[in-house]
Amino acid sequence: MTAVRSHRYSVADADLEEFLARRRSLVTAIRKGHPGLTRVALIRLDDGTYTDTWYWERAEQLAAALAAISTFAEAPPAMALTKDATAQNGRVVDEH
Repeated sequence: MTAVRSHRYSVADADLEEFLARRRSLVTAIRKGHPGLTRVALIRLDDGTYTDTWYWERAEQLAAALAAISTFAEAPPAMALTKDATAQNGRVVDEH
């Protein structure tokens, strides 16, 4: 069953391009070590915040990547450009 990790945060408009570059670098690094990451989607909401959802083949792969997050040097620089970050894990129960 597909597992997801969904983040919500804000990014200053002036930092957006740099954030996107850092985020792409982080996604690439995580995919190298954790091939279960199938898709990522960053959505700007009407209130100016973002949801960033990462899709995994299985919950175990998500858990392994989270356990290894401190080994990814790309994570702190990317997240340094965010503010008011929250995260939740879940599983897809219906998809069309």
